Amino acid sequence: MKVVIAPDSFKECLSAVEVASALAAGVVETSSQWSVDLCPLGDGGEGTVSALVAATGGRFVDVDVYGPLGNTVRARFGLLGRPAGATLPGEVGLSAAVSQAEGGSAAEGAGSQVAVIEMASASGLALVPMEHRDPLQTTTFGTGQLILAALDAGARELIIGIGGSATVDGGCGCAQALGVVFIGRDGKPCVCGLAGGGLADVESIDLTGRDGRVAMARIRVACDVTNPLTGPDGAARVYGPQKGATEEMVEVLEAGLAHLAEVILRATGQDVQQMPGAGAAGGLGAGLVAFAGAMLEPGLPLIAGAVGLSKRLEGADLCITGEGRLDRSSSFGKTAVGVAKIASEAGVPVICVPGQADDDAPRGLFAAVHPLTAGDVTVRQAMKQAEALLKMRAAQAVREFFRR
Repeated sequence: MKVVIAPDSFKECLSAVEVASALAAGVVETSSQWSVDLCPLGDGGEGTVSALVAATGGRFVDVDVYGPLGNTVRARFGLLGRPAGATLPGEVGLSAAVSQAEGGSAAEGAGSQVAVIEMASASGLALVPMEHRDPLQTTTFGTGQLILAALDAGARELIIGIGGSATVDGGCGCAQALGVVFIGRDGKPCVCGLAGGGLADVESIDLTGRDGRVAMARIRVACDVTNPLTGPDGAARVYGPQKGATEEMVEVLEAGLAHLAEVILRATGQDVQQMPGAGAAGGLGAGLVAFAGAMLEPGLPLIAGAVGLSKRLEGADLCITGEGRLDRSSSFGKTAVGVAKIASEAGVPVICVPGQADDDAPRGLFAAVHPLTAGDVTVRQAMKQAEALLKMRAAQAVREFFRR
């Protein structure tokens, strides 16, 4: 009997790797004969690199890059292993998954042609102390350096998660690291590390010096937001305040992004201003499309494809997924519902073990839903004892499902 375990992280509690390992422990507790395939997932945000490296038997690569404010930070990307992965039986599977997640077993990932990057690792809000958060000054230059490092490592396909940014620079800093030159109104190249406050000064764009490998690579961006670059729902007005922008700063950023869109249109013929997803990560979505030829794609289908989830579900008797909270919004691109749909196409029943499950959650998509907060368990208790509860709920769910 085969079970595929494909959860997301429980935000502010456990990583997807930890959730998958705890669920697997519950499954093998019911029978040592279970074949367990651990396939932790992410949506492009924090934890996606770790999840995909663990799910594919890949490896991590650490590199020093410029942070959002120009200081050196240690960032990490992943080189993926074989998407189909090996099916992991019993306790052997658990130890292998944990080893991969910690970077301890990287042999299968060596030489991978697919890299996964979290822009937040180099240009994320968590890297900027609260008192220094100012999107007029922050840059995505380090994200561009991560892209170059992945190309140096042999990757020819890149998956980039762009959640959690500290920036509203339209992706210009990232583009500069790739070799794109922005010319200011004075006719001179803009200083490297172009930030949101300098966008209005850009007069023209020169792509002739861009690293030639960028055009040859397939760059896919996990992007679940549909915000345009500018306007009431754009990068500056919606996300600027979250990154430290005052009302006055928002207006400067909005004007800068609108101006940048006009310059991009003149230089490349691409109209990115109202493109769905262009406003993601402070306009990095637009920048990756315009300066790197990237494609913006929904996160879960992209990540599930990268780890070969459909293939791994072939011949499975059951799939177990989970996320921190199963509610009405879960139907709009979140992991548990996405896994349920993919498993349904494969004819595999799915059990969901979320942290919490609201009354309006889409329970009908699952064979059963077993939230950690069932019975007398409070949210506080669930977060404190998450691993033990995940193990217990998984064992309970499997026993009940196969008693039917």
